[in-house]
Amino acid sequence: MTRHFLRDDDLSPAEQREVLDLAAALKKDRFARRPLDGQKTAAVIFDKTSTRTQVSFSVGVADLGGNPLIMDSKNSQMGGKESISDTAKVLSRMVELIVWRTYAHAGLEEMAAHATVPVINSLSDDFHPCQILADLQTIREHRAASNGGELTGLTATYVGDAANNMGHSYLLGFATAGMHIRVAGPAGYHPREDIVADAKRIAAETGGSVTILTDPVEAVRGADAVITDTWVSMGQEEEKAERIATFGAYRVTPELMAHAAADAIFLHCLPAYREFEVAPEVIDGPQSVVWDEAENRVHAQKALMAWLLEQG
Repeated sequence: MTRHFLRDDDLSPAEQREVLDLAAALKKDRFARRPLDGQKTAAVIFDKTSTRTQVSFSVGVADLGGNPLIMDSKNSQMGGKESISDTAKVLSRMVELIVWRTYAHAGLEEMAAHATVPVINSLSDDFHPCQILADLQTIREHRAASNGGELTGLTATYVGDAANNMGHSYLLGFATAGMHIRVAGPAGYHPREDIVADAKRIAAETGGSVTILTDPVEAVRGADAVITDTWVSMGQEEEKAERIATFGAYRVTPELMAHAAADAIFLHCLPAYREFEVAPEVIDGPQSVVWDEAENRVHAQKALMAWLLEQG
């Protein structure tokens, strides 16, 4: 059966661990897995602009022995003259993988329903699961050593716009890892209730926990990792002034970090806007691991692609 990765809980806890173990191995030995040898092709489709996603998947596919075919959906027939389902059937006969960075999550679900090769969500309006794998790998590297090498039982806090794709994916992905995930945002900017319910169900099985808060200080207190994201995502530029005013109390400053564990780390999926969601002293300071986090997009996604291909 073809496996897809559209949202974080498409991997079971055991499967997520397998992918993270493989990511660590591939970081040590870059070319250890070559499932795309012979220059097999992966279609990497973009509806949104990208730096890390485009580079990391391009490098990752090449490292796995394949050819990354970068597609701009605006220059294809998909979604215009041709349906997503027809595009899925055509691509499945030509490529080994489909990676898509898009808007509506429903499009990814339609693609996966008609594709006979793995479909990977490299970002949608609802979820950003590939970023979460890289974040988990980064937390493993920097904080798990003090926890017996395990993610289980560690506490991570995400502050800011908790209603966005990052807030949703942190809930699902970190609960799957058995972590205690706290998400804090102002009223009206909390995660969808169905996703919270899914995360709580997963946490009950893995020994983790899910907490939704409005107070950023309470959320950060004692955390092993503090995480934020831009307050103004693509398509929200007209709301910039309103969003800066709304999220001002959730800016990650040295004062806020002081409430976390003494050896807490700071993560940000980037791009970052210094002086808005994070102070320069934090993102450029000794607790920041954002550059390791960015690099780990390559290793985590390579592991995911190899794992999905092996399932088939």
